Amino acid sequence: MTLAWWKKTSPLNKRLMMVAFVFVALVIILSIGTLVPISQTEAKKTEGEITGQVNYLETNGLLVPYIFGNNLMITLIMFIPFLGPLFGAYVLFNTGTIIAARAVANNVPPLLWVASIFLTPVGWLEFAVYSLAIAGSIWLTIRLFQGRMIHELRNTAKFVTISAVILLVSAVIETIEIMLS
Repeated sequence: MTLAWWKKTSPLNKRLMMVAFVFVALVIILSIGTLVPISQTEAKKTEGEITGQVNYLETNGLLVPYIFGNNLMITLIMFIPFLGPLFGAYVLFNTGTIIAARAVANNVPPLLWVASIFLTPVGWLEFAVYSLAIAGSIWLTIRLFQGRMIHELRNTAKFVTISAVILLVSAVIETIEIMLS
C-alpha cells in the first residue's frame, strides 16, 4: 500500500524523481569527501599538480578535449548496471577529497568550495549528467530484473547522447572559465 503513489506516478515523473534523488546523494557524497583531513603540505602539493596539469593542457590547446573526454568516460561508466552507482559514489567522494585539498591550499573552508561549484553552470551541468547516468544505471538494473532491458537500452542510448552534448557544452564553458581566471 505504501507504494501506491509510486505506481500512480507517470514514468517521466519517476525518472525525474530518481535523477533528483541521485543528485542530492551525489552532493552529499562529494561533501563527505571534503571532510577527509588533509595537511597543508599535501594540499599545496595537490594544488600544484592540478595547476601544472591545467597549465600544460591550456598551453597545448587541450583543455576542451581533455575535460570532455575525462567527464564522458566517467559518465559512460556510471551508466553501467550495478557498477555505475558504486563507481559514481567513488568518483564523487574522491573529487571531494581533491576539493578539500584545493580549499585547504587556498585557505577556504572545503564545504564553501563545494557550494561555489554551483555558482557556475559547469557544476550544475556535470552533476545533472552524473545524476542522469546513475539514475539510468538504476533503471537498467531494474529493467534487467523485469526482463525489459532491450526497451531500456533505447532510452539509455538517448540519455548517453544527451549527456555527451551537455558535457561538451560544459567542457567549453569550463575552458572559458579557466582561461578567464
